[in-house]
Amino acid sequence: MKGPAVSRASRLATLALFVFAGAAALAEPRHASPAPRDLAQIRKAKVLRVVVNQSRNSSTTVAGAALGVEDQRLQAFEHYLNTQPGRHPQVRLEAVPRPKGQLLAALQRGEADLAAPGEALPPAASQHTVTAATTVADTALVLVQPRKRRAITSLDQLAGKRLVLVAGSAAEEAVNRANAQLAARHRRLIIVEWADPTLGVEDVLDMVSAGVYGVTLVEQPIAERWVKLMPDLRIDRRVPFHAPAPMSWYVREDAPQLSDSVREFLGQYRAPANQDKALLDACRALYQTQNPLQHDDRARLEALRPVLQRNARQQGLDWLDLAALAYKESDLEPDARGGSGASGPLQITPAAARRVGVKSVSELDDNVKAAARYLALIRRNFFNAKGMDERERMAFVLAAYNLGPERVQRFRAQAKQRGLDPNRWFFQVERIAMENVGLAPVRYVNNVNKYYLAFDRARETLEPR
Repeated sequence: MKGPAVSRASRLATLALFVFAGAAALAEPRHASPAPRDLAQIRKAKVLRVVVNQSRNSSTTVAGAALGVEDQRLQAFEHYLNTQPGRHPQVRLEAVPRPKGQLLAALQRGEADLAAPGEALPPAASQHTVTAATTVADTALVLVQPRKRRAITSLDQLAGKRLVLVAGSAAEEAVNRANAQLAARHRRLIIVEWADPTLGVEDVLDMVSAGVYGVTLVEQPIAERWVKLMPDLRIDRRVPFHAPAPMSWYVREDAPQLSDSVREFLGQYRAPANQDKALLDACRALYQTQNPLQHDDRARLEALRPVLQRNARQQGLDWLDLAALAYKESDLEPDARGGSGASGPLQITPAAARRVGVKSVSELDDNVKAAARYLALIRRNFFNAKGMDERERMAFVLAAYNLGPERVQRFRAQAKQRGLDPNRWFFQVERIAMENVGLAPVRYVNNVNKYYLAFDRARETLEPR
């Protein structure tokens, strides 16, 4: 469990505006150029279409309140457009969350008028953009590590160390520059470890806080925001890193009126004084991950390993998925007892066990067998579509294990209606679950996923040769 939030105000970096070029992006298929859609057409349609970074830092809604940093900035932009002098139709903002790496491609294809990443983009993502008249200093990147570790005061301390970066991070170029300096001095290079795509920047920071990851490199405003919620983190600023470009909003180059409006708006925008507090208070329960690889936990896992491996193998499951679920459900205690008759390390109920042909769950092997069979049944009957990412598939299985499969299927249908990806739980269908039943199932799936990733990272040491 993490301690209380630290009260320290942080100012958000002012976002520069970049204008998205009409030329096709590299590695993207050719598409017919969309019809120009500048501010006049947007006002006529009465809808401003936005793609926003799906991370909770940028975009999250809790209890009907849009609390992400970009959510609030975009709402302010909507108000700005609708209070401009003159007679014009009111514009409604329509935002769809997507992975950061997909935002500019969606803008390129004409699926949106504006992209709001909320984080710096790597050079490859923005190489077909041109800067607008506004000039903003580069975004500083800062090292973040557990507070109990020795402060990083020189680049040499990172030599040969593993640095975890969130998927799509703009920090890779900065690390490459640092490695060039280390190589020139014949020092070992920094090793970049890319975090699983199911983790947002705030999740990576949570894993660092738990001690699963050693150190990460993120944009300074983001680090300063989340360290308030995770006081076990420390920001180390002595080693300078900079993103290749500032955090920015993007529009197509054939929308000069929208470009001017965005630039003028960003020039005068000030974030609400309580913005960070509202976001962090709402998300507090999501970021209390523990390190499942402590000495006592490893000992309990080793005791359970044979039965977990045997039953996982029989059902075509990864035994570490069972281990992660057991850590969440019972702290790997074989004799754990819960509500509704649930028992054992995976907290299977007698009713669920009977559904998969296991009459009694009093013995450990039967208990794990019933849980493994039940998880496999859910996967086979509800989430067996080809092409689904395996981590996403397991997330749906876990959500169904927690909520019931029929309810999760309804959430997927609602997600599709809202323009979200029904085949992705993380940051997509989980939004519908959060709106309907609150944070509990999202926290449940997130925690199990993080425990799995922690175990998987240490797989070689957990599986005897």
